[in-house]
Amino acid sequence: MQGPCRISRPPIPTQPDHAHQDAARAKGFSRICGVDEAGRGPLAGPVVCAAVILDAASVPEGLNDSKALSPTRRERLLNALESRAEIAIAVIEPVEIDAMNILWASLAGMRRAVGALQADYALIDGNRLPPGLTCPGEAVVKGDARSLAIAAASIAAKVARDRLMVEADRRWPGYGFARHKGYPTQAHREALIRLGPCAVHRRSFGPVRGAWQPV
Repeated sequence: MQGPCRISRPPIPTQPDHAHQDAARAKGFSRICGVDEAGRGPLAGPVVCAAVILDAASVPEGLNDSKALSPTRRERLLNALESRAEIAIAVIEPVEIDAMNILWASLAGMRRAVGALQADYALIDGNRLPPGLTCPGEAVVKGDARSLAIAAASIAAKVARDRLMVEADRRWPGYGFARHKGYPTQAHREALIRLGPCAVHRRSFGPVRGAWQPV
């Protein structure tokens, strides 16, 4: 059963650390995962959620919020994590996003990722826990800058989503997905008007709705 939601808002450290994992471990939890998502803002592509259980004795050097890292650094860190940590990825496709809305889709993806790892405690980036979470958890505002486990999840989610958008660029050329990853850049908006939406566009999002000309 889901435990009560706790929201953590301590000062942001200069680097993410183990403090949240250590506090959960002190309460008797052992399978403590960090959870984050990538892709809430784009007009196209899935939202990707990741849950990561770190081995505290073998944490790759340089883990940080994915937004603070270059694409090359993120790839290298994910390669290191894949051999040192447990990782679960949940992909919520545009059709699900359109049916649920992006907030509920993101929360559903987080819940699925945590369930796949069978974690007993979850550190969730943000200010709310996913409904139906199968273990107790803690919502950590700006958690990807505070917790190493959440930072690891942010890297896993971001790299996994970027790879999916590069593949989408091959399947639906002309939109520039490999460059902007589905975010609403000017080039993407112009391509959307010129070509109309494709199968990976989120049709519930305003700019896509405005460009949609159903036959």
